[in-house]
Amino acid sequence: MRKPKVLITRPLPEEVVAPYRDRLDIDMYDIDQPIPEEELKAKRGNIDALIPMLSEKLDDDFFRNTSAKIVANLAVGFDNIDVASARKHGVTVTNTPDVLTETTADLTFALLMNTARRISEAQNYIKKDRWKQWSPLQLAGTDIHHKTVGIVGMGRIGEAVARRAVGFSMEVLYHNRSRKTEAEERTGARYVSLEELLQTSDYVVCMTPYTEETHHMFSDEAFRTMKDTAYFINTSRGKTVDEKALQHALENGEISGCGLDVFEEEPISADHPLLGLKNVTATPHVGSSTTETRYRMMQLCLDNVARVTAGESPLTPVT
Repeated sequence: MRKPKVLITRPLPEEVVAPYRDRLDIDMYDIDQPIPEEELKAKRGNIDALIPMLSEKLDDDFFRNTSAKIVANLAVGFDNIDVASARKHGVTVTNTPDVLTETTADLTFALLMNTARRISEAQNYIKKDRWKQWSPLQLAGTDIHHKTVGIVGMGRIGEAVARRAVGFSMEVLYHNRSRKTEAEERTGARYVSLEELLQTSDYVVCMTPYTEETHHMFSDEAFRTMKDTAYFINTSRGKTVDEKALQHALENGEISGCGLDVFEEEPISADHPLLGLKNVTATPHVGSSTTETRYRMMQLCLDNVARVTAGESPLTPVT
């Protein structure tokens, strides 16, 4: 009996893939960089399943010409996929929710702390041999405890960030397209309008998914509404932020600083204008990047592929 043919667009560890080889005919692109578009086009008509990364943009042209029954995105987000077109052509799309929730919340709060306490800046201060004396306000940051955090997007990860904030005795505000009363009960978070959140939060944390409605929701107006002592943290999607507006806000003291794990166009280079500002802390889209979590994400993708190609329901369909 023919095994379903699966294309994975990056090399994954063999210890993760090996347990599935008895059920699936797995072909991996063997270079750790985005698969060339021409190679993906050449193979799309001869596969039963695809496991892509966020770097692969799958549009209507892909779905009109693929034989794949399932696209199992190795991410919780799926804005790289034309889901409506996939549905039209009968292709199941899955993602990897839940397994990365706590890990991404860890990174989000770590980025908040690093930004507030200027940890990366302080490390470079020592590495550049600038630490010659102690002074009362040397590399002074700002407190985290007993401050107000405003979370925009109270999904699984947003709620996990709220739980961490409670441990720091923070007041937690949130804004979401719908109220989450159960999350309020679990975390003590208070639902407010976006305007009130921006006006009153010491830390504004963007956790919203990227959609047409959230494109550039953090604009000139949003940053002007924030307190000039506030910090902006984004570990969701880069295109929720107008980076030119953010740069202007940082350069003109409209906000105090920001921590970014995501950008409008990725990857960025060292000459990106935001990286030239000392009140910016940046990481290269590593929100879920721990070995344990990335392995679980890979396994979930393969489990979804194995189920769908066997005629079973997926574990985590994008609906």
